[in-house]
Amino acid sequence: MPIEFAKYQGLGNDFILIDNRHSSEPAITPEQAVELCDRHFGIGADGVIFALPAQNGTDYTMRIFNSDGSEPEMCGNGIRCLAKFIADLEGSEAKTQYRIHTLAGAISPELRSDGQVKVDMGVPRLLAAEIPTTLAAPDAKVIDVPIEVADKSWSVTCVSMGNPHCITFVEDVSAVALETVGPQFEHHKAFPQRTNTEFIQVIRSDYVKMRVWERGAGVTLACGTGACAAVVAGVLVGKCDRATAVELPGGVLEIEWAEVSGRIYMTGPAQRVFTGCMSD
Repeated sequence: MPIEFAKYQGLGNDFILIDNRHSSEPAITPEQAVELCDRHFGIGADGVIFALPAQNGTDYTMRIFNSDGSEPEMCGNGIRCLAKFIADLEGSEAKTQYRIHTLAGAISPELRSDGQVKVDMGVPRLLAAEIPTTLAAPDAKVIDVPIEVADKSWSVTCVSMGNPHCITFVEDVSAVALETVGPQFEHHKAFPQRTNTEFIQVIRSDYVKMRVWERGAGVTLACGTGACAAVVAGVLVGKCDRATAVELPGGVLEIEWAEVSGRIYMTGPAQRVFTGCMSD
């Protein structure tokens, strides 16, 4: 049975979006997602996102298969693309704000009049057991902790945005051999569920550059949850302001970690690239 899809991108982090409102189960398997994400033999994407029926008082449910077939808890750039996709599906009846059920909890994206999407990403989790990682005691925070990767000692801070992140600050992000060290961080024994890894160069306290190795997707042009985690880490180690712009290879995200509520807000673009139909 042919399946219609739409291709969206957020700062170059690109996704295949499928209208899955007819069923609570994804229309394709993780193995099929791998084939579709192949940039030479498939459509090409960092992941496949499904818009499923509502759960627990939300408007919709989001699920995502990475390009390697694994399923992450959430995706920051992906949920901005999902919000745009849903608004396009709803047409004239579209709302400007949605509440989306994810494996990381309920997330609320808001479509702004300037074309940007602002997302309430919730409260970051900082305890080792929540991330999870064995770099500290389960009830302790992981801030500026050493780890041995690729025959080098790195100082890392770990944050969960519903998915695990390991952040390290470097002098020059362009000098990081991402394809080499990224997989070694992701599969390090200190991260039982693997990890996303962000390398951050501080330009100013309110502006940083970031490169990312995404768990299950590898090198990507942007990572929304990673940008949020990076700003949290920067605040914790005294390098970043609570409102900081994060420059990624695909563009800039505006991140704010609210002091009173403790919630993280991410603002950035999402754009439809094309639509199509997959045959059997």
